[in-house]
Amino acid sequence: MLKFSAPLPALKAPVLIAAFGGWNDGAGSATSTIDHLIEQWDAQPLADIDPEDYYDFQVNRPIIHIETAGVRSVTWPTTQISFATLENSSHDVVLIQGLEPSMRWPTFCSELIDLALALGVEQFIVLGALLAATPHTRPVPVMGFSSNQVLARELGLEANAYEGPTGIVGVLQHAAQEAGLSSVSLWASVPYYVADPPCPKASLALIAMLEDLVDVSIPLGDLPDQAKAWERGAEELAQEDSDVADYVRQLEEARDAADLPEASGEAIAREFQRYLRRRNS
Repeated sequence: MLKFSAPLPALKAPVLIAAFGGWNDGAGSATSTIDHLIEQWDAQPLADIDPEDYYDFQVNRPIIHIETAGVRSVTWPTTQISFATLENSSHDVVLIQGLEPSMRWPTFCSELIDLALALGVEQFIVLGALLAATPHTRPVPVMGFSSNQVLARELGLEANAYEGPTGIVGVLQHAAQEAGLSSVSLWASVPYYVADPPCPKASLALIAMLEDLVDVSIPLGDLPDQAKAWERGAEELAQEDSDVADYVRQLEEARDAADLPEASGEAIAREFQRYLRRRNS
């Protein structure tokens, strides 16, 4: 059950962006991206989901906090919904962040889809991150998928032909499509030999894709500096372990052989469009 902390806002052409910790969130990259958006856009709380309906507290345990004067409080695992109005954009945003639920996934998705429809959401974007054989020295690959082939062609994404086990990201995207919402999923690939969260370089890559999809400039804050620090840490790891260094070189060679040049006309055009959005924001 949704517990509202504010009335439903009137939003302009809202885009919903969601991420969930757990199976879908390699190195915490997807949920960290939502954290960044909430902070940079000064998103306001709208609602959260009653955790007792969807979470196994022996899997995702509540956290005890000590407040002033020794008063204790409990934070329960849940999913939180917030919203932000964007002055220099044709869209407002709805942001969803939480843990992958333990049970009753269809009902969980129905609650979120019903809320999206009530808010007039026009586009539904779910973020994920996976651990992959990719080198930390190269740009983080981000794959974009849509189950709608027409939408995939319009946005330059891949039609989602995956079959097999899925997480809440896949189920929620499918539920959005079934409800008639334009739905997209974006997946960042994080080097699995540096899998400890956070991975700010992956969050930067997801943000770049979001800017292209939503046509909005997203303030980066200190993420670029954090990404450089993350790269230095990964490089130190490789320098300290010759096996890791050899493996990274193999990944680099495979990546360079498979990738189109980063300076391709399409890549330059996308980067120039991002530059213009930032300059005008």
